Amino acid sequence: MKYSSTRGKGAEIDSAEAIIRGLADDGGLFVPEEIPAVDEAFLASLQQLSYEEQAARILGLFLTDYTKEEIRGCVDRAYGHRKFDTERRAPVRTFEDVSVLELWHGPTSAFKDMALQLLPQLMSTALKKTGETEEVLILVATSGDTGKAALEGFRDVPQIRIMVFYPEGGVSRIQQLQMLTQEGKNVNVTAVKGNFDDAQSGVKKIFGDAEFSQKLAGYGVRLSSANSINWGRLVPQIVYYFSAYTELVKAGKIQSGDSVNFSVPTGNFGDILAGFYAKCMGLPIHKLICASNANNVLTDFLRTGVYDRNRDFHKTITPSMDILISSNLERLLYHITGDAFRTAGWMRDLQLQGRYDIGAELLKKIQQTFWADWVSDEETKELIHRVFQSKHYIPDTHTAVAWNVAEKYHQSTGDDRAMVIVSTASPYKFNGSVLEALGETTAGMDEFQLLETLQDKNDAPIPEGLASLRAKPVLHHGVCRREEMEQAVLAFIRS
Repeated sequence: MKYSSTRGKGAEIDSAEAIIRGLADDGGLFVPEEIPAVDEAFLASLQQLSYEEQAARILGLFLTDYTKEEIRGCVDRAYGHRKFDTERRAPVRTFEDVSVLELWHGPTSAFKDMALQLLPQLMSTALKKTGETEEVLILVATSGDTGKAALEGFRDVPQIRIMVFYPEGGVSRIQQLQMLTQEGKNVNVTAVKGNFDDAQSGVKKIFGDAEFSQKLAGYGVRLSSANSINWGRLVPQIVYYFSAYTELVKAGKIQSGDSVNFSVPTGNFGDILAGFYAKCMGLPIHKLICASNANNVLTDFLRTGVYDRNRDFHKTITPSMDILISSNLERLLYHITGDAFRTAGWMRDLQLQGRYDIGAELLKKIQQTFWADWVSDEETKELIHRVFQSKHYIPDTHTAVAWNVAEKYHQSTGDDRAMVIVSTASPYKFNGSVLEALGETTAGMDEFQLLETLQDKNDAPIPEGLASLRAKPVLHHGVCRREEMEQAVLAFIRS
């Protein structure tokens, strides 16, 4: 299978080359030339397979230039070796009225591990397959979870360096500590003065700067990305939609062939887009419910067809969703229209004017799959408290947003299909906000006292990766402005 840019320029390439590049030369995102279709027999064949075996089957449909042995090796190294604290990797907790897909049992306690344990393996294999001799520099902009997951995944991987930019004051303290204590000879963490969109725009500017790329080439370095703009980061996320469906069938919540709904806390649109690919492949998904916080640019877009980032930016208790420019939406627009020229035009309008309008006809087509709403911080806290009281289950703040919006969807539509809440982080990662939602006074507590207090209420233990932070020294101290990010990259390369 070949891959091309959403903006239409450049030759079609194999998946290995697309994964190494990360971003197309014209600034677009790589997309498959076609989306493979599966049938009922394929779905039935997944039922008795482990998560790793399911992943190998599904990835093999997209990464056709990798051998079966290469894919199996990548998957085993990503998900095996006790990296996850559960054999099921992505278990589903079922309740009478809803199911919760827990994607945070990996080493950094966030859903990004599902992809970012695998991407380094895919990229390292791709470098060998293509005979690439240059060093690859992974540049990442993170709103919290991607940074640590990428750092952990790429730590000390040969021929690859990784540099993570995060918004200063724009991530939780636990997320910050996870990044700043990261070990590894090939890693760098730098704070950017501003919000996530400043960090993300700065990274995109670096990728689009041909002169800077030439300067890096002089050091024997080429750029790539571990954000969900990289196809190798997005394709692993398709797997857990299939995995969740098979779990529901096994649990007797649905019969094979029944359609289900997924409610997804959404910022950069990668997680929910993976569900779109799964649906296009033939997984029986009825609606993908896009759940947002007060930075509700996606809610407005999916209701009106107008994407407008010209609005106030809100810092919320769901910092991983504090985003106004959702990069992966570009892929959806391309697949819905099949028109790279129009897609490129909308992205140009977004860059120059901060908005674009896709029109009523295309909006109606998108709404056949997507439904959207948003909730405030107060609604998020209320949901956490209510779920704890009724189910003795503690969702993190992002999961609570998806849960609340799922309830709004049901109230609005009356749709009684099985509902899956996509749970993207352990509650321990956002312990202060979760404890406040549960009615606890947190004033004067440090992060580790917060962890211990939450442990007293939660059935699940504190993840080892978080508990061990107490003894780890801070290793990264870099801070820069957005306009200084290129200089920061050069300083890291020369170090």
